Amino acid sequence: MSQFHPDRLQVLYEDNHLIAVLKPAGVLVQGDRSRVPSLMDMTKEYIRSKYGKPGKVFLGLVHRLDRPVSGVVLFARTSKAAARLSEQWRARSVKKVYWALVHGAMEPREGTLTSYLLRGPKGTVVGGKTDPGVQKALLSYRTLHVAGGLSLLEVILHTGRKHQIRVQLAAAACPIVGDVKYGAPPPPADRGLRLAARSLTFTHPTRGETLTIEAPRPEWA
Repeated sequence: MSQFHPDRLQVLYEDNHLIAVLKPAGVLVQGDRSRVPSLMDMTKEYIRSKYGKPGKVFLGLVHRLDRPVSGVVLFARTSKAAARLSEQWRARSVKKVYWALVHGAMEPREGTLTSYLLRGPKGTVVGGKTDPGVQKALLSYRTLHVAGGLSLLEVILHTGRKHQIRVQLAAAACPIVGDVKYGAPPPPADRGLRLAARSLTFTHPTRGETLTIEAPRPEWA
């Protein structure tokens, strides 16, 4: 994704308090020590260029997506919006909908998965309910389509654990296509992880109205 730059940034929603953009798979949400341009860097550059802002541009980070995951990322454009949105994430009042293309078929076709997850040196694993350090993970899913040994799922996250969807679906014997880390067979080509943040529904931090921001349908869905 080294060729991704601000001119190709896809803005999904924008006002004086918020900006939501489409994150491509493989792009970091926030920069790290590698200094590879991040989605946050590119969004700041977009705002700086569009509005002719000199100096630094404020952009509040309220949530993240894993690097291999594509979809909606929401940033705050003011400190007040950042604080109010962060509180909604802490209170788990934000509805987060994902789409995942998985191997196999979920049984039943619609339901809820509850797991107890542990962070280990090689990734997140499913632990026992009473294991020290476990975190309860809860998601709901429904099957949208089944064909050719693959299923397209809609997933609603009720908790936000690291790699939660990837681990829980793998534990249900339906690993996400391309997720070799959690047991999926290697794809015939490096096509990336078939997991996308499809939409976010939350309360606008200043207007108080319910707002849903949706990403375009993934090309693999």
